[in-house]
Amino acid sequence: MKISEELKARGLIAQMTDEEEICDLIDNGKAVFYIGFDPTADSLHVGHFMALTLMKRLQMAGNRPIALVGGGTGMIGDPSGRSDMRKMMTIETIDHNVECFKKQMSRFIDFGPGKAMIVNNGDWLRNLNFLDFMRDIGPCFSVNEMLRARCYVNRLENGLSFLEFSYMLMQAYDFYELYQRYGCNLEFGGDDQWSNMLAGTDLIRRKLGKNACAMTINLLLKHDGTKMGKTAGGAVWLDPNKTAPYDFYQYWRNVDDQDVLKFLRMMTFLPLEQIDEMDKWEGSQLNEAKRILAYELTKMVHGEEEAQKAEEAAKSLFGAGAASENMPEVVLADSDFNDGTIDIITMMQKAGLASSRSDARRNIEGGGVSADGTKVTEIGLTFTKEDLANGGIIVKRGKKKFVRIKA
Repeated sequence: MKISEELKARGLIAQMTDEEEICDLIDNGKAVFYIGFDPTADSLHVGHFMALTLMKRLQMAGNRPIALVGGGTGMIGDPSGRSDMRKMMTIETIDHNVECFKKQMSRFIDFGPGKAMIVNNGDWLRNLNFLDFMRDIGPCFSVNEMLRARCYVNRLENGLSFLEFSYMLMQAYDFYELYQRYGCNLEFGGDDQWSNMLAGTDLIRRKLGKNACAMTINLLLKHDGTKMGKTAGGAVWLDPNKTAPYDFYQYWRNVDDQDVLKFLRMMTFLPLEQIDEMDKWEGSQLNEAKRILAYELTKMVHGEEEAQKAEEAAKSLFGAGAASENMPEVVLADSDFNDGTIDIITMMQKAGLASSRSDARRNIEGGGVSADGTKVTEIGLTFTKEDLANGGIIVKRGKKKFVRIKA
């Protein structure tokens, strides 16, 4: 199966600008393509994971990926999918996040001479002269057309700053620079990026001629980076220090029934024939499909050993019910205690079992929290250091969220 056919069969492609030309490029390994990553945190999250697996697929088919990290555009912030203005980050924070991204991406993509590249758009955006940029690039954009763009529509009623309004120009300029510097001829992006992507294609053709080879593909990302991977404890990160491998495994183990086959197709490298067979599965068999999904993705992100540990811990907890040495664990510091005690709400926050005190309180009052198998009924329940010594206690939130808490 050609790579273009496989991407469609896996449900990854929503629309393209030049389908015949794009399929020819990627099927014959002639694409130099880029995907942008906005460095708003010091770790990639599962919302980025689909893009990383797509880059890997295309590289395996002989194409050359460019991972573009937004050291320049990150100073503005993409308004797409947002209801308010993003908090400004310092240059130091952005640069730190960019370096963290580079380390994580190298686990998925093969970088090196003649292979994939990591490029920082701060290299050209930070030193732009405003007047020169506006005189050179500004005439290529129609404000009327920009105002109709999907990425701005949701913000017009609540207010859109000129800073954010200029983001489309910046992203379009990225494609223009990548085309000239590295021969980049293709851009991939999520469902919310279509307007920005078209702007880049149009800019290249207006500046360099209609025959300039610049094309775009829109990925089918119904679960975009702002929504995908959210749990009660926060976002699901690829950094094991921010989301433990067990929690990462459990996130995928708990996806909705209607999503499991979709995610298997989109993000794993299992043969499509094997996944198609799972279409016939029902009831408890769907749990097996979820187990396969969780194991495959955890193995890709954290390695086979961590995936096996997470699976063994889950089997122990949800099978025989015994404790497991591979269970996620939180060790409390002396400063976490007040006069030698700590309350259950604080413990849940420290363990990542609740996003706030009110979130913890709601779960306790709803009967969804237990400590060492006993349902917690008092929001004022406290524990001493002695209670948490040695093996500690296992705090459970809901049916499938466990953490061992020790002093």
